[in-house]
Amino acid sequence: MSGRAPRSAEEQVQDDLVRLDAYRNQLSALLQQHQLLSASRGEHLRAREALDGLERAEPKGEVLIPIGGETFVRGNPDREGPVLVGIGSGYVAEMERPKAAELLAERTNQIEQAARELEGQIRTVEERIQVISRRVESLTGQDAGAGEDAGDVGGG
Repeated sequence: MSGRAPRSAEEQVQDDLVRLDAYRNQLSALLQQHQLLSASRGEHLRAREALDGLERAEPKGEVLIPIGGETFVRGNPDREGPVLVGIGSGYVAEMERPKAAELLAERTNQIEQAARELEGQIRTVEERIQVISRRVESLTGQDAGAGEDAGDVGGG
């Protein structure tokens, strides 16, 4: 015997509500991380498509080069020249196009793997929210708002 007095339903509800709040905060943070991964994946895919597009461009043709803020400069494609690729902390590395395309593909795969793992964590937290919400509801006879705005991330 533990010598501990049994917890009242009110204490259990209070503990569950604290736990529920913590899980909802965790879920919110996970969803934000998932959005960042999705945006990064999109950027990497666009970069690969741009490299592929430059390979198909006419040698003397003109292309529009985005410089941000929906602003472009005109330029001529250099299909043979190296590519500058960000390697973190504001540094870039110069590499040949095939190597740059390979690196972008690897990064995209890593991002997709991280997104799948994050989706598993999101599902786990959503399940915990549902379990605790049902328990609180059964103890109080009220709806604890089980994961109402959790969102679906399964297609990432």
